[in-house]
This record gives sequence, C-alpha cells and structure tokens, in this order.
Amino acid sequence: MAYLGTLALILLTTMLLSHFSLQLGIPAVIGQLLAGILLGPALLGWVHPTNMVAEFAEIGVIILMFIAGLESDMTMLKRYFRPGVLVAVIGVIVPVTLIFAFSELWGFSFVAATFLGITFAATSVSISVEVLKELKALDSKGGATILGAAVVDDILTVIILSVAVGVFGTGESVTNAPLWLTLVEQVAYFGVIYLVVRWLAPYLMHLAERLFPDAAVTIMSLLLCLGMAYLADVFGMSAVIGAFFAGVAVAQTPYRHEVDRAVGAIGYAVFIPVFFVSIGLNMRFDGLWRDLWFIVILTVLALLTKWLGCGAGALMAGMNRQEANIVGAGMVSRGEMALIVAQIGFDAQLLHRDFYSSVILVIILTTLIAPFMIKGALQRQNAA
Repeated sequence: MAYLGTLALILLTTMLLSHFSLQLGIPAVIGQLLAGILLGPALLGWVHPTNMVAEFAEIGVIILMFIAGLESDMTMLKRYFRPGVLVAVIGVIVPVTLIFAFSELWGFSFVAATFLGITFAATSVSISVEVLKELKALDSKGGATILGAAVVDDILTVIILSVAVGVFGTGESVTNAPLWLTLVEQVAYFGVIYLVVRWLAPYLMHLAERLFPDAAVTIMSLLLCLGMAYLADVFGMSAVIGAFFAGVAVAQTPYRHEVDRAVGAIGYAVFIPVFFVSIGLNMRFDGLWRDLWFIVILTVLALLTKWLGCGAGALMAGMNRQEANIVGAGMVSRGEMALIVAQIGFDAQLLHRDFYSSVILVIILTTLIAPFMIKGALQRQNAA
C-alpha cells in the first residue's frame, strides 16, 4: 500500500507549489512540474517513475486533452475562421521548419528533428487569455483571433503528433504495420471521429440524461473519452487525439458545461497533477550546462518562430502591425500543450533522454516569457 503514501505526497506537494506559483503570478502547471523535480531523482529522490505514476499520468493526459477539446470554442472558430486558420497554419509551419533545420544542424536524426519541430508547434493560450482579461483586451479583434487560432492550432498539433507517433514511434503502443496500412487506418479513424461528433455523441449524451444515476452524463462522457482514446491506440495513433476529439464531440451537446465541471474536478484533483509531476520526475540537471547553448538558441527560436509566424498570418488576414504583434505574442506560450507533446514523444522514443530536460526547460521559459511579450505588445498599441 506504499503507493497511497506516494500519491498523497504528490498531491500535497503539487497543491502547495501550485498555490505559491499562482501567488507569484506564475502558471500553476509550473508549480506541478517543480513538484516532480523536487520529489524526484533530480533532488530529494522520494518519488520515482513507478508503474502507478505512469498509469495515473496516462489517465491524466487523456483527461487533460478531453478537457482541451471540451473548451475548444467552435463558435469562435467559425466567427474568426479565416484569420484563425491563417495564424494557426503559418504559426505551425514556421516553427516546425526552422526548428527542424536547427536540430539537423545540431546533429539530431531526421525523426528526432521532426519531432522537436512538432513539439514547438504547439501553443497554449490559457496564460495569454488571463493576461488579455486582466488588460481588458480579450474581446478585441486580436484577442478573438488568438482564441480562434488556438482551436485550429490544437487540432493541427494533435493530428500531426498522432501521425508522427504512428509512423515514426517505437514505443510499446506503436505497431510495426506497413506505412500505407498505418495511413489507411488513420484516415479510417478520422472517419470514425466524424461519425462520433456528428451523430453518436449527441445520441449517447441524450440517452445518459434519461438514465437514473445522478452521474450518468459524466460517466457517458468519460466512456466516450476513454473509448475514443482506446480506439486511437488500436488504430496506431496517439490516445490523446481520441480524447481531444471526444471532448470536441461532447462540446457540441447541451451538456458541455456540466461535463467540463465534473470531469475537470476529477482530473485536476488527482490525475492531471500526477501527469505533470511525472514530467518533472524525468528531469535531470547534470547535462544542462553542457547543453547551455542548445537551450539558449532553442529558446530564441521558439519565441521568434511563433511570434513572427503567427504575426505574419495576422498581417495576411488584414490586420495592422499592432494587432499582428499582439496576435503573435499571444501565441508564443507553449505551456501544457507542448509538455504533453514532449512527454508523448519521449514515451514513443522520439525524444532522446539526453535532451529531454533541456527541451522541458525551454518550454517553461517560453511559458514564463510570453505574458511579458503580450503586455509589451498591448502597451505599444495603446501608445500608437
């Protein structure tokens, strides 16, 4: 029963460090990562990457991606479809291309360089949204475009990630099927996603409401989440893509907010903190000084590629320079999305252990720098 003590220690530490992070104006996820570093082999050595931690972490990332799908605002996407798509697509192409080129020059293999580019294609705008709310700019043209682009960015990232894991991955869940068969299976799975979003999810959620148990709607939503995640794994794709689109499907029903509250309470109370702690448990400090220039250059590239790429997309959509600057800065933060991608790639052996800690550190740095970039862009717009 020692795992109960380990779980209690993880939850206590993440709760306290998340509190102090928020008090300092830092995202709670950074506190949870620090909990993993503090408790893990890098410092105290009290908690190790056991099977229990791995299983809880896997459920945590599936629930986290389900919630991301639930909170994807399709109405906002439809309203700002053209600028959102331009910003997201160019904001994915630029970092993937340039970071891939940098990684190849640094000596990475083709597969590892491709995956590193995919990692920094991800965007997490939760922090940007908080800054925009604080400065009363969320309802502006730039703020609305950021929200629309974030939906497209999430969809593009999980699709590219899943294809990369299916084609290049060598982890336990990856099959050795021929490439053509893998691609056919993935196309078939997207057909299943369409059926679930269009017909199956609304029918099942309505059916659940008519059942007697109080939590029937929540249970049905979790069945969709876990079932879609399992099917994605069977089809040779990452389980997170199934969870994400299950969230998108449930979000199109009248039960969206009820499910968001219930599943969020389950996820953020137990499983999601363990997922972020599991990332910290894999961190090591012994190679960071050796990789200092790699960290510095990758951080600069991560900031510039999103800022300039998304800003260019905003300019192409007809925005002025000040608005494009705000959009570019608002898409810089990598946050939990990049952490999810990095961990999945690490598990699929697409990200080498020697560079794992350095990549996580760069993700943290971009997440901390992003709010200052947004505030600076808004101040320049107000001064213009």
